[in-house]
Amino acid sequence: MRYWSRAGPLRFSPPALEFHWLAQLRAGSPDWLRGLRRQIPERGRAANMAAEHGAGQQLSQEMMEVDRRMESEESGDEEGKKQSSGIVADLSEHSLKDGEERGKEEPAGQELPVDMETITLDRDAEDIDLNHCRIGKMEGFEVLKKVKTLCLRQNLIKCIENLEELHSLRELDLYDNQIKKIENLDTLTELEILDISFNLLRNIEGVDKLTKLKKLFLVNNKINKIENLSNLCQLEMLELGSNRIRAIENIDTLTNLDSLFLGKNKITKLQNLDALSNLTVLSIQSNRLTKMEGLQSLVNLRELYLSHNGIEVIEGLENNNKLTMLDIAANRIKKIENISHLTELLEFWMNDNLLESWSDLDELKGAKNLETVYLERNPLQKDPQYRRKVMLALPSVRQIDATFVRF
Repeated sequence: MRYWSRAGPLRFSPPALEFHWLAQLRAGSPDWLRGLRRQIPERGRAANMAAEHGAGQQLSQEMMEVDRRMESEESGDEEGKKQSSGIVADLSEHSLKDGEERGKEEPAGQELPVDMETITLDRDAEDIDLNHCRIGKMEGFEVLKKVKTLCLRQNLIKCIENLEELHSLRELDLYDNQIKKIENLDTLTELEILDISFNLLRNIEGVDKLTKLKKLFLVNNKINKIENLSNLCQLEMLELGSNRIRAIENIDTLTNLDSLFLGKNKITKLQNLDALSNLTVLSIQSNRLTKMEGLQSLVNLRELYLSHNGIEVIEGLENNNKLTMLDIAANRIKKIENISHLTELLEFWMNDNLLESWSDLDELKGAKNLETVYLERNPLQKDPQYRRKVMLALPSVRQIDATFVRF
């Protein structure tokens, strides 16, 4: 099945879920659920209930008075009309003032950050996990002389700061915060994994000194250009999905790159990939591609994801003989062609295209170990013998669309 990024599950079946690994699913490790339940002191809870009960009683008495005055008004009592309208006005004003005061104390839909002094840090710990702790400011971490992994997912952090003393840090996870700029990381020269996905970044910057970085995740930000990565020669995985990138550029020095994820951007052309001869996974789903090109140097490519684009012809794969996974679903392709040499294919995804001819399946007969094909929502699926004909044409297949083959 499909491999996916850090921002989604590693594998899943339905093609309809395709490249929403960033928008629909939360990320990575299951420990993001930790800390969701917040403790309220019993004394505070009782006080709140008492206050609400008292306010409710007062409001109830006032409303009873309104009802009584309204009855007088309905019976034609002018004095009752005046008094009732006055009470309603007073109640409205009281409600507005009360709402304003509560709004000041507890902003609607807004979490208030906690003070780091209320959080106890283990000075000797190598792994620090502070997920969803409502941390607003990064401070107090200088005591962590041995820390190797610092996880600060789903907090309220706006600025990367006060990490200068963490010389042993190998992994920094700032997923899902409110960070607008990559900064103050120059001293973290041992850092190997950096995740600042789901933030408010507009530029790739501040990573030049992180020369040992192997994995960089900047998914779901507002980045519009690939830049300032030339010093990251050891980088193996780069995830820039769900941004505003329009061109593949400035990655010539990333010769050790193994996986590149650029899905859900605004890329119009496959280009500037020649230096990435070690690349095994390339994902450029949900972009604006119209042609398969620029892949000739990717001789080690094993997985290629190009679904949800505007591609019309299968081409440009002459040198990609090691492909085991080809995803060209949801394009405008009418014919399976130019892939008979891909004998190592295990999965072929071409659902949601314009395929009409059964003879096109002959292009896949050289892939003797082909296990999975997705061809649903093509014109040929309308054939009543659809599944039977796929099985006859491709006897090695064990899964057709989302259903396993029964023998």
